[in-house]
Amino acid sequence: MNENNLCQLQNFACVLCRRTDDYPEKYGEKKIYQDHNLTIHYYCLLMSSGIWQRGEEKEGVYGFLIEDIKKEVNRASKLKCCICKKSGASIGCVASKCKRSYHFPCGVQKQCIFQFTGNFGSFCWDHRPVQNTPSSHCTVSSQCTICLEYVEHLPTYSILGSPCCKNAWFHRDCLQVQALSAGKFFFKCPLCNNSDKFQSEMLRMGIHIPEKDASWELEENAYQELLQHYERCDVKRCRCKEGREYNEPDSKWEIKRCQYCGSSGTHLACSSIRTCRQNWECFECRSIIYNSGDLKRPKKRSLPNSENIGITNCLLEQHSPKFSRQSPRTQNKDLLRSPKILHQGSLTPNSCLDKPPCSRRLRLIPPLINVAAKNPSTTKREVSVLKRDISNILRELGYQIKPKTQKLYIDKENIWNSAIKGLRKRNFNPSDTIEVQFCNGNGDGGTEGSKHEFLSLLMRHLESSSLFEGSVSKNLSLNSEALKENLYFEAGRMIAISLVHGGPPPFLFSKTLFNCLVSGPENVEPTLEDVEDSNVMQIITKIKSSQNLAHLRSAIRDCFEYLSHIGCLRLVTLLSDKDVLVKDILTYHVIKRVQAPLDSFQQGLRTLGVLETMQKYPEAFYSILCHKPERLTTKIFSDLFTMHKLSEAQDARSVGFWMNYLQNVESGEFVVKLEDILVFATGCRSIPPVGFQPTPSIEFLYADYPVGTKYYNKLTLPITNTYKEFQENMDFAIRNALELETEKAYYTGC
Repeated sequence: MNENNLCQLQNFACVLCRRTDDYPEKYGEKKIYQDHNLTIHYYCLLMSSGIWQRGEEKEGVYGFLIEDIKKEVNRASKLKCCICKKSGASIGCVASKCKRSYHFPCGVQKQCIFQFTGNFGSFCWDHRPVQNTPSSHCTVSSQCTICLEYVEHLPTYSILGSPCCKNAWFHRDCLQVQALSAGKFFFKCPLCNNSDKFQSEMLRMGIHIPEKDASWELEENAYQELLQHYERCDVKRCRCKEGREYNEPDSKWEIKRCQYCGSSGTHLACSSIRTCRQNWECFECRSIIYNSGDLKRPKKRSLPNSENIGITNCLLEQHSPKFSRQSPRTQNKDLLRSPKILHQGSLTPNSCLDKPPCSRRLRLIPPLINVAAKNPSTTKREVSVLKRDISNILRELGYQIKPKTQKLYIDKENIWNSAIKGLRKRNFNPSDTIEVQFCNGNGDGGTEGSKHEFLSLLMRHLESSSLFEGSVSKNLSLNSEALKENLYFEAGRMIAISLVHGGPPPFLFSKTLFNCLVSGPENVEPTLEDVEDSNVMQIITKIKSSQNLAHLRSAIRDCFEYLSHIGCLRLVTLLSDKDVLVKDILTYHVIKRVQAPLDSFQQGLRTLGVLETMQKYPEAFYSILCHKPERLTTKIFSDLFTMHKLSEAQDARSVGFWMNYLQNVESGEFVVKLEDILVFATGCRSIPPVGFQPTPSIEFLYADYPVGTKYYNKLTLPITNTYKEFQENMDFAIRNALELETEKAYYTGC
């Protein structure tokens, strides 16, 4: 080895243990900082006795400041390792009166124990903790539950016993590999799934359990194949002229999947199935179920409410012996396979709730209504139907949310920056349940906040953000600073999180932006409505209004520099060439110019599988992303809120005051609007697609003014003697609450 290679190798040696090994499972991640001439193993740094994390998570090396590391290296250089006899022994045994110091790799080799919890103590081979196991448990050998190799029932450094299962024994290396893969939230006893007791004992015995999600959960699109439906006719003689893979919903050529395995299919006509409500089973599943000696062949019976079904169809309609018998009404709902079955407690053999957790979370049930997404002139009735569909789709996505909570500390006066700070935390997982605490800019004080209010404020900020351009329907803008700070990605991620966690959509997408997201920018033709820049609009108008070839060439000469810069300069020989030129300018300005922001925005929308679902159900998402929210009415309010009953006399009078007030507000007699009342009670200006959780409620109390408790979506109304008093109290409280928030937003620029 020449001198240059030797010097380079020494530069990449850990400054604490002086080893060049890159073994993350054994010594932790190897971090190299050429600017500071620093290379270090994470475990060597973590277990060092004279250093503490004084910085934020992203400062230095995971919170260990560079200057502190250099001081620790200087301290360790004065200590000699009791194992290899070389300097740099930064780790000392924490046992009292023990003077041993050693390098981390030397300690591992000598079977020292390092506890990755609490004060991160280290124990030498003489003082390391041992497991207390009854002698009756140490007489036989069995298989390691992880690697399935035999292991002696004798607690040593290399063999560990389970604290919760007396016959469970493991190799230390097997446990360490599993802990690094599973992480804190999935590492548990392989036999009984105990987590708390098992993790506590393993940490005591020196197993490193990183505080991260499981490796299989972090893999992008890991369960993408679960979203795919099997669509092929597998009967021996397919009658469809279009081929076995042709599928036309709501016709005789619709493909019906096997109700048991779901991996075989048939056209309705190819198996004499008259309606998609009928069950069908493939030959393999039928032979297994009906020829099994353990199962009796059920009696042939037809589907309830079906008429004139032949003998063949009756045979195919046998009830599955794997599932409990259901009432005709429930079974009929199941066979419809509507998304609503998820909320009615009705399960079919193919129901997503019968799948394993990973499958149940990601599977999407297609909506029953299919309206063309390319038709922007959707009627109010169609929009209402689509919104019912989108609510079910978003509830399906919501099954990804885990019970584990993630608290975000949000400053209302700086909603955008505080949201980004919370979402960019290393331990933030978008599939965790979000809890919100509103606090001031210094992080002091604060109250338990409403998740709906936080998401609503965030979406309202996005609607007026410089990331988008346009008056009503908006496209992405080109903001180099925002692109550098990855804010387009954050905007897409925030929208995805809001939709899946039950918040409102932003109501800002133009048709062009939406189609770019669901169909790809190469399949979209922008229009003049998408141009916000007045100079570009003037150029396009001048070219488009040219009456002859001379005028067209003159217009091109006037904007020669601009056309040359954007790569749209072309030789025109016909007046009709102006249409092609205008199309090129629009495509560049609206799409190609913002290609980088669009790609980043799309990546953010992929959070929790939202973009993929948008591409699968474009018509449903079009109804909430490109349409303004439905106008609130008295009827919607009365259906939305649940009232707590009073005595009959008080109830009739108070409810009458409330309903009269709503009707007067709806008619425009007061300054207050119905949206203001909704904000006062819930923090939202519109009803989220999946509704509110908990359900909004109204309570009548003897009080001077109404009170809105946004965390519980609760509206407390005063009991008054006259309607005038009720109306004045309502107006005063709601106006003051909204004016206070508007004033804060004005002075902070939110």
